[in-house]
Amino acid sequence: MPRRWVAAVACLLALAALACEQGDGPAPRPSGGQTPPGLPDTMAALGDSITTGFGSCLVLTSCARNSWSTGDGIRVDSHYRRLLDRGAALRGRGHNHAAPGARAAALAGQARAAVRDRADYVTILIGANDACREDADRMTPVATFRGQVDRALRVLREGRPAARVLVVSVPDLYRLWEVGHTDSRAVRAWRAGICPALLAAPTSTAPADRARRAAFRQRVRAYNAELVAACRAYGSRCRHDGGAVHRARFTLDDLNRLDWFHPNVAGQNRIADATFSAAGRKL
Repeated sequence: MPRRWVAAVACLLALAALACEQGDGPAPRPSGGQTPPGLPDTMAALGDSITTGFGSCLVLTSCARNSWSTGDGIRVDSHYRRLLDRGAALRGRGHNHAAPGARAAALAGQARAAVRDRADYVTILIGANDACREDADRMTPVATFRGQVDRALRVLREGRPAARVLVVSVPDLYRLWEVGHTDSRAVRAWRAGICPALLAAPTSTAPADRARRAAFRQRVRAYNAELVAACRAYGSRCRHDGGAVHRARFTLDDLNRLDWFHPNVAGQNRIADATFSAAGRKL
């Protein structure tokens, strides 16, 4: 075969191999650490102990690497890790400002921290501690809750007007009582004083206890309605999860075995799954 034919065939084979590699493999990430248009360079998580990954490691303390939002560990497919997989140049720029015990009153301060981070994607999950008070009478009033959420969103809109914001619904904690009050392990753990407005005397069928639980359930529903309205008022840069987390059918297998309240790794993954499908349409 003439030498020039050999060279031509070799070139054709090389081009075919390159085309196959590009068609079958993942799309190449942008070079130089640049993020594709529409994806964030920096993200921040605001909220309470759920977002800190509390209780998802071996002890009852925060475990940020397992956070559904900004976790960088390998056991939870967090928003941070999913965005990295999409090509976002986020590595090392996922900031978690959530805090155990935080209520909506703390949200504005966390939002200011996100502004200082120059975050262009912010997740918010708040409200459980506003309901989980010593008794039903001490739960944060609905109007107060809304005002505190609005204040935090205003901080974000003024400080990072181009940032995308994801507001997550409060989990259905009443379901936690439903699936756990017949489990002796959960009942023993709850006696330590976890979320007394809901979980005090968990096996009691007394009218007062049933009324207390019903009031708790209604308050969480009211908070969720205000979160929807607050996000709508924020504008097009805010996305609500559509109630996905509240609708999630959590089981005891999604909770850690120490307090039977906070999500374990499986629970954190369920939150990530439920929320990223909502956020992903905007990212």
